[in-house]
Amino acid sequence: MTIAVLDYGIGNLRSAQKALEKVGAEAVLTSAPAEIAGAAGVVLPGVGHFGRCMEALRASGLEVPARRAVDAGTPFLGICIGMQMLYEGSDEAPEAKGLGILAGRARLLPDGVKRPQMQWNCLDHRPTPMLAGLDEPIWMYFVHSYAPEMSADVVATCDYGGPVVAAVVRDNLWATQFHPEKSGAAGLRLLANFVATCRAGDDRTGRDVSDRHQLA
Repeated sequence: MTIAVLDYGIGNLRSAQKALEKVGAEAVLTSAPAEIAGAAGVVLPGVGHFGRCMEALRASGLEVPARRAVDAGTPFLGICIGMQMLYEGSDEAPEAKGLGILAGRARLLPDGVKRPQMQWNCLDHRPTPMLAGLDEPIWMYFVHSYAPEMSADVVATCDYGGPVVAAVVRDNLWATQFHPEKSGAAGLRLLANFVATCRAGDDRTGRDVSDRHQLA
């Protein structure tokens, strides 16, 4: 079973790859559409500036493979800016269009707090497979100045001048504003939950690897 970490040339992509390997996954850093289409799961990490990340994703030819993976029901995990890229856009780069898979935009963190939020913070969450088996309270590590708008897909928030979106789940699409790969045992358990979802993914979607290859 292979998990594809999208390689679009920005940020420390290997951190996510190594963390997935630590929890037992065969994770590959790739920009090959066929390899992405055949993967049991797909991860979109991201750090830095929203506009530059979107530009790099499109320049690398990975926008379409990312969309196809989500449309195919392949387990998909967006991390930090990779989460924000799933939305329609961000106030950080108003001219840059996001993937538009999730409705809404990333907004600047509220006035009166230090930006970026660069700290551990505790999650306020509802039951979700993403956080199954994690010990309470759940602390994760955040580095960001923008966060998505509230929506029905939100499964976790943190308190930073008010509730801030920390994680969303919609079917097989997961995304976190925090960095699980930098969040110690709790983050590794979340990634292990994602890997378990990838292993079960073919049974739930009724697709096998050859079906996904045909989407490439």
